[in-house]
Amino acid sequence: MSSTPTPPAIAADAQARARRNVMILVAAQAILGAQVPMIYTVAGLAGGMLAPNACLATLPVSMIVVGAMVSAPWLSSMMQALGRRAGFFTGVFGGVAGAAFSAFGLWSGSFVLFLLGAFASGIYVAAQGFYRFAAADTASAEFRPKAISYVMAGGLVSAVIGPTIGTQLADSFVIPFLGTYFAAIAVNLAGMTLFFFLDIPRPPAPAAGASSGRTWRELLRDPDILVAIICAMVSYALMNLVMTSTPLAVVGCGFETETAGLVVTAHVLAMFAPSFFTGHLIARFGVKSIVSIGLAILACAGVVALQGVELANFFAALILLGIGWNFGFIGATAMLAQAHSPEERGRVQGMNDFLVFGCVALASVVSGGLMNCSGGSVQAGWTSVNLAMAPFLALAGGALIWLTLRPQE
Repeated sequence: MSSTPTPPAIAADAQARARRNVMILVAAQAILGAQVPMIYTVAGLAGGMLAPNACLATLPVSMIVVGAMVSAPWLSSMMQALGRRAGFFTGVFGGVAGAAFSAFGLWSGSFVLFLLGAFASGIYVAAQGFYRFAAADTASAEFRPKAISYVMAGGLVSAVIGPTIGTQLADSFVIPFLGTYFAAIAVNLAGMTLFFFLDIPRPPAPAAGASSGRTWRELLRDPDILVAIICAMVSYALMNLVMTSTPLAVVGCGFETETAGLVVTAHVLAMFAPSFFTGHLIARFGVKSIVSIGLAILACAGVVALQGVELANFFAALILLGIGWNFGFIGATAMLAQAHSPEERGRVQGMNDFLVFGCVALASVVSGGLMNCSGGSVQAGWTSVNLAMAPFLALAGGALIWLTLRPQE
């Protein structure tokens, strides 16, 4: 007579599977994720080389984000229907296609083809955004904030190798930046094998006549979901607003391209290094406290950047920017993950990332315009970029205060 596993045995098996999935997703974030800072470091510089107008230099960065925004809803629906693995493989194929089109655009001198490649790269960026949600799928309620945080911590490796590869290979061919995009293709092909080992069950199909959860409108009426999305949008968009212009500002102030890469590396390290303890801080002090601290640190980043354009200012501002993003974005993700039912997962996560990437796309477009077309100098443009943070920080802070003071139903 076969014995049935006891509840503790079942719980232990589920915990082991959750931790194994987290390890795989950490590795994916580290290896596949390297292409994101790699491309972000050179996209604005390559765009400035190809663009017919200097004000369009950061348009390739914007197109990456637009691609992610457009891809997030259908990728989320795909994962709801076919499982996480199908969506993650689709993201890798998008990364390969994006790097290939971008390389061809550089080789042919076509800004349009380069923009097309940037858009396709956004498919990978959207898929990577779901790594954090996938970590929560098989995790217990207690482990969930830590699982999300650990996966984000995988970005530490990508923070080191991504910008380094991007700048070191930028001049490896006669055509500048071509080597960077060839490296992005190699990263995708090497990292995609990880997903064969991912063990996340496909969500069960709803029974006939069963509710599929709330609509977008109903979800946005939920105060917890609404504020979580606002804080995620503001944290990510402001980080991208400043980061997009950073290489242009650093190089425009007389520093070398390699120096701009070092500043971006420091920034991305600061984005992910706190992830080793962000989940623990959320568990101890509460998600709202950590999000509010993140918003305050983002404000400090803007203040430091406004103090001058010395190299120390760039490093300090971008490090603070990364830490603020970490607390704000991971906190908002944890807040969202606990505010919906399993059958609403695909709809909520797709809606969240569509709105987040939409704001990020707008921020990257505005970043290029403020940086290159306001005030007539690099310093004036950099000042405009950082001043633009203030109203959005006020919006997110106000929303968080409203949620905290709102009577619980």
